[in-house]
Amino acid sequence: MSVYRFLPLFISSLGAVAFAQENQAIQEIIVSADFRQQSLAEIPGSVSIISNELIERRHARHLEEILLDAPNVNIASGSNRARFFQIRGIGERGQFAEPLNSSVGVMIDQVDYSGAGNAALLYDVEQVEVLMGPQGTRYGSNALVGLINIKTRDPQTENGFGMQVEAADYASHSLGAYVTGPLSETLQYRLSGLISESDGFSTNLNLDRPTNQRQENMLRGKLSWQASETVNLDLSLSRLELDNGYDAFSLDNTRDTLSDQPGVDRLDSQALSANLSIDSFAPARLEIITGFSDSDIVYGYDEDWTYTGFHPFEYSSTDYYFRDRDTASTELRLISKDDGLLFNDSTNWIVGLYRLQQEVSLRRAYTYLPTDFTSQYEIERLAVFAESNTSLNSNWSFDIGLRLEQFDATYTDSTALNFMPDESLSGGKLALNYHTADAGLFYLSAARGYKAGGFNTDGSLDADLREFDSEELWNYEIGYKGSHLNDTLQAQIALFYMDREEVQIASSTTRLRPDMSTEFIDYTGNAAEGSNYGLELSGNWQLQNDLSFFASAGLLKSKYANFINSAGDDLSGREQAHAPSYQFSVGTEYFFSSSLSINLNVQGKDRFYYSDSHNLQSEAYALLNASLNWQLDDWRISLWGRNLTDKDYFVRGYYFGNDPRDGYTAKAYTQFGEPRRVGLSLSADF
Repeated sequence: MSVYRFLPLFISSLGAVAFAQENQAIQEIIVSADFRQQSLAEIPGSVSIISNELIERRHARHLEEILLDAPNVNIASGSNRARFFQIRGIGERGQFAEPLNSSVGVMIDQVDYSGAGNAALLYDVEQVEVLMGPQGTRYGSNALVGLINIKTRDPQTENGFGMQVEAADYASHSLGAYVTGPLSETLQYRLSGLISESDGFSTNLNLDRPTNQRQENMLRGKLSWQASETVNLDLSLSRLELDNGYDAFSLDNTRDTLSDQPGVDRLDSQALSANLSIDSFAPARLEIITGFSDSDIVYGYDEDWTYTGFHPFEYSSTDYYFRDRDTASTELRLISKDDGLLFNDSTNWIVGLYRLQQEVSLRRAYTYLPTDFTSQYEIERLAVFAESNTSLNSNWSFDIGLRLEQFDATYTDSTALNFMPDESLSGGKLALNYHTADAGLFYLSAARGYKAGGFNTDGSLDADLREFDSEELWNYEIGYKGSHLNDTLQAQIALFYMDREEVQIASSTTRLRPDMSTEFIDYTGNAAEGSNYGLELSGNWQLQNDLSFFASAGLLKSKYANFINSAGDDLSGREQAHAPSYQFSVGTEYFFSSSLSINLNVQGKDRFYYSDSHNLQSEAYALLNASLNWQLDDWRISLWGRNLTDKDYFVRGYYFGNDPRDGYTAKAYTQFGEPRRVGLSLSADF
């Protein structure tokens, strides 16, 4: 499917038409992920916002079900729920025994869940903010190429209650509810919870039951306390319980599996965050932000994908990874106020300190290990940062940001491996901005991101594959964002070029066991360099009061230079893995009356390579989604469907030998994405 087939539809949906005098203006979008909460239109960079309204249109319950609406963002599953994401073609695709430093940061209410994106449930979420490009000043080494920030809904000053009941095919059902309001004149609360279950989308023919099931529960409490006129404290406490199965692959590449020991994909996490704002000082406001999480993560699978007795040449193996991950972060910011502006009141500024500590304890239980493998990985990140915005005149301004970070890590394991890497890293940004008379923004920026180096722990790897260096990325970007037609049309467009040095690449190799079956080994290494460049555009158009359009599109070109993979193939000039050359989402919402509406959406992406260790590619695809909605006072009923044409598409792929029937000949194995889904939802807000 060519990109040119959808571009005319995208352009026409955002085109300007002059008969919109009575249309409602599109509401201003406030972004919370940056140092200051500010309007989307004021940020000199590409930012994709997935609102609560869009989440409800798609009836998405997890981040993986909605990210196609963000241009140039891809997912890698490899488990029941995707936990790894790629922005502009860069990002991890999986994790086994090795430690991991993330390229794409994931934050949920100020708590760092990078590398554990399966925690990203979307009930009672205000919006998802995707910051494209390196966030070297704001988030440092966990955001080499971008950040996904999930902001849940805050307490309200008036009493409110809401609920949602949903039923769908594949024995799926969920119940969510929230309650909010004031406890006193200065204290508000919000309590929300979700219980969700599904059989999943595959059937185990050997066990005659679903084994890729989902059971996902969430409980969250938030408090907002205005202690005085100058002191405010926001607290968030959450509990996540995901007890999902993992039985996604079959030897015949179907949704019918044959394993006798199906795997699991579990997460049990408690998180606490606090934001203390002190506005007592004339020059600046002090913010102290802390986040804590304690997560037990279990990921395991039936490695042979079959049952004992399936074939005379069979092997039987399971592989399980048990992680206990504790994360604590603290950030102190001084944010200038009017009395603290510099250089004749032309420059506002931010300075701050950041500290993150993380401890990860791993136990691997693998059939072919004589005893369980264990490891302990501890990291500490200390950073100082500063950022300023200087107004040159009524139209021109420029931004400068800098972050200096000290990264220290300690690793030990049961094979007597010891690593103690430490690095001094730096990132930052420069942006020149032009503000138009109608509140539009043109910008030109350069940003530097970084990612700490690391090491591979698999004992069968050669010595030269054990360690890899830090990665650096420069992002050059020019863009525009603004509103037109009496604020009924909002659009943004960005052109970017990213230059990568010492590219960290997830690769793989295989080793033959004594029984001639194949052991699959995943590891990380460095390529010499790479480049990623492209286009991102998105917009919303309230054409009439009863008709609106929304669209996004991303074009991406990526390639490696001077890179030879583990198989000895020269990949110089080849596209990078999980980097489709185009991606789009185009939709419309039409109101037949004040109570009845329909929403239609088409999402799609181009083919992409699954890995840098082989040439297996996905297929291009497009998905049709729709919902019919009836609003009656405070109640809302929705009949919805996703992937209505039941298109087979894939979210992960491997290439190796695992079938005893053909002598373990290497071939392609793929993991299916979501099939056609149809459901009914009843919700209310009082």
